[in-house]
Amino acid sequence: MKIGLVFPQNEFGSPDPLALRDYAQTVEGLGFTHLLAYDHVLGANPNSPLRPSPWTGPYKHTDPFIEPFLLFTYLAAVTTRLEFATGVIILPQRQTALVAKQAATLDVLCQGRLRLGVGLGWNEVEYTALNENFHNRGKRFEEQIEVLRLLWTQDLVTFEGRWHHIPDAGLNPMPLQRPIPLWLGGHHDAVLRRVAKLGDGWMPGFRTADAARTTLDTLARYIEDAGRPREAVGLEPRLSYGNGNPDEWRATLEGWHTAGATHLSFNTLGAGFDSPEKHLAAVKRFAEEVGV
Repeated sequence: MKIGLVFPQNEFGSPDPLALRDYAQTVEGLGFTHLLAYDHVLGANPNSPLRPSPWTGPYKHTDPFIEPFLLFTYLAAVTTRLEFATGVIILPQRQTALVAKQAATLDVLCQGRLRLGVGLGWNEVEYTALNENFHNRGKRFEEQIEVLRLLWTQDLVTFEGRWHHIPDAGLNPMPLQRPIPLWLGGHHDAVLRRVAKLGDGWMPGFRTADAARTTLDTLARYIEDAGRPREAVGLEPRLSYGNGNPDEWRATLEGWHTAGATHLSFNTLGAGFDSPEKHLAAVKRFAEEVGV
């Protein structure tokens, strides 16, 4: 099981290039295998009179988010082994061909160290601002995945779908990985069916393997129904810093290992750390107490 980290997007502070470099090089030196970053393009004002109902989202306009493709492009230049995962790019609010181009370019620059996690998102405000339809995002998502893989594997693509029309065109440069691995996030039954049919992996939000047991069994059944071997679909949960108890970390790790997790990301968000230095101290403690 590969053990990486969740990049503390909205608790890292201002995007200081030197602090970002030091963070990435330190965690690479500690032996963590990958860095996962969340994605949000815009944050909504929760107190705006334009809101038709009270704001319930976990993030707002005061939460900073570095754009993942740009973040990882920068970090690729200051690391050599660290892998990068988006967790997740909100795919239906973005133009598919542009995502394909950005991901392909990043894959070349990081020498194939990219996994692209994708999902539907929850923030309708972002969809509105990006001029995309929030209400048909699930239907468009599967066609987007098909288009991404075609653009990443064929020099020229002609495609006529419901939402995409490509008239004999292609990417250049192409990615090193053909195709780039696509991991899906979310818990809805429709998501599990997409993971089973289309995904290279699943990024669940459950805290423990025990809590995910029923859903994992359902996913295994869907994978079998899709005619794929269970090992064809990776599994990457997150492990929260929580109360900082190493015994709880070890127990949770063991539970996910037994459940078949291929990757795991240690998450220092939400533990009260308000600087890169404090997040790094927590990461170092985890590496010392548990090992990576």
